[in-house]
Amino acid sequence: MKKNTNTLATAGKVLRYLRHYRLLFALSLLLAIVVTALTLYLPILTGDAIDLIIAPGQVDFEALSPLLLRGVIIIGLTALCQWLMNICNNRITFGVVRRLRYDAFVRIQSLPLSYLDKRTVGDTVSRVIADADQVTEGLLMGFSQFFTGILTILGTLCFMLTLNLPMTVWVVVATPLSLFVASFIARKTHHLFKKQSEIRAEQTSLVDEMIGSHKVVVAFAHEDEALRDFEEINTRLENTSRKAVFFSSLVNPSTRFVNNLVYAGVALIGALICLSPAGGMALTVGGLSAFLTYAGQYTKPFNEISGVVTELQNAMACAARLFELIEAECEIPDAPDATVLENCQGQVTLCDVAFSYTPDKPLIQDLDL
Repeated sequence: MKKNTNTLATAGKVLRYLRHYRLLFALSLLLAIVVTALTLYLPILTGDAIDLIIAPGQVDFEALSPLLLRGVIIIGLTALCQWLMNICNNRITFGVVRRLRYDAFVRIQSLPLSYLDKRTVGDTVSRVIADADQVTEGLLMGFSQFFTGILTILGTLCFMLTLNLPMTVWVVVATPLSLFVASFIARKTHHLFKKQSEIRAEQTSLVDEMIGSHKVVVAFAHEDEALRDFEEINTRLENTSRKAVFFSSLVNPSTRFVNNLVYAGVALIGALICLSPAGGMALTVGGLSAFLTYAGQYTKPFNEISGVVTELQNAMACAARLFELIEAECEIPDAPDATVLENCQGQVTLCDVAFSYTPDKPLIQDLDL
């Protein structure tokens, strides 16, 4: 429960950055509605066109031509709106991440030495560079597929209800199984993505240290030890990344398997309705074709959303590390009860000084200077 709460809190912090892009976000949502509406209208035209093909040599070309022209126009408008929506999503995503990186860099300028001493330079660099890149990928998938997926699910549901109620009930009842499978796997992969980010930061830190201190490494003949340390971290990163990718890759085929079962059930039920004595009145061949298209469009977003959920989990794990840096406590120039020095002679004496950031890790003891 705590993990879900932390993820939601991180998502809320990311969404607050969207206030700078309200107009673009609204435009993207409007274009998503238009794309979804046009995409859902096309199967109706296809079904009507199929019903005009009565038998070999009996095709109503006079009524068919306007339908085909209308279909071509809809396809062109859909492609144009999809392109414009992607432009808006890219502007929003890269703008949000740019602001995140800027806020992180500004906070670094005011961090106390204790923060930088307790963490490696590579870990901080990894948060600003690598983790921010992961957030970018997650947000791009979220904006590109999440909203259109939700709208497609709602739209296809409405259209299917107008065509045939029993088949719609079958689709609605069976499809959530894919969400259950996706959520079960996603819960297993969250900690792996978080661990992957931490090990990646550890690796970045070691590489940064070895390059920055190359002369010292060579002077003390530390090459073999450095190589062993890198190999150990690299192996851990490989194993964790492989597990994370493997388990997350199970989401798509698992949901597709469930959705294909739904599609097969729709095809069987629809064929039986068409072949029944009252089939022509209840559902035409063109209507069945349209319904099958809607069934595919209804289940497809579940596959996409399941993939988005996995990618967003990785992005939120990286965003949480980035916000830890952005929200770190700044250095206080002077405490309220600081002593004001008077009559300074330019001499400093340290007697029996002890210092540590944490009690369990002493740094300075019994220092006299």
